[in-house]
Amino acid sequence: MKSIMLAIILIVSPLWPLGENPSLNAPFIIVNKQSNQLAFVNEGKVQEIYPVATGATEELTPNGIHTIIVKAINPYYRKKDIPGGDPKNPLGSRWIGFNAKETDGRMYGIHGTNQPDSIGKRISAGCIRMINEHVEKLYDQVPIGTKVWILSSNEDFESLAREAGAIE
Repeated sequence: MKSIMLAIILIVSPLWPLGENPSLNAPFIIVNKQSNQLAFVNEGKVQEIYPVATGATEELTPNGIHTIIVKAINPYYRKKDIPGGDPKNPLGSRWIGFNAKETDGRMYGIHGTNQPDSIGKRISAGCIRMINEHVEKLYDQVPIGTKVWILSSNEDFESLAREAGAIE
């Protein structure tokens, strides 16, 4: 009896299978490291798919469901003391930071790049790079609190979004 009750609780729980499920009408981001693509899901459908660059190794870009907790226009690059807006700044024009590995949204993020040739490759130190025009569009559409699901998969984005509960 206890195992039946536990199974029912797990199945109806909002925490199964991927953590807190996104709302059908809420923005949701899926990053597929296998294809180096990012899908923006909103209003119950996949709205846009963008090419991205991900970590040079599989482990560098952390898998899982994360939450956007920081956003910045023309972010400052602390490692090399490069101000935002500087053409030498590798973070490009936008920073969308998420809380991977218990960080504060300042270590892992979706950001622009001053190296557009890197898009489509596994090359970053762990962040998700986008073409500046693309990240600017995404930045305007995702509020703080948006969920970001990072994984490696052979599935298409519509199937993944359905699995996450972001579309029917």
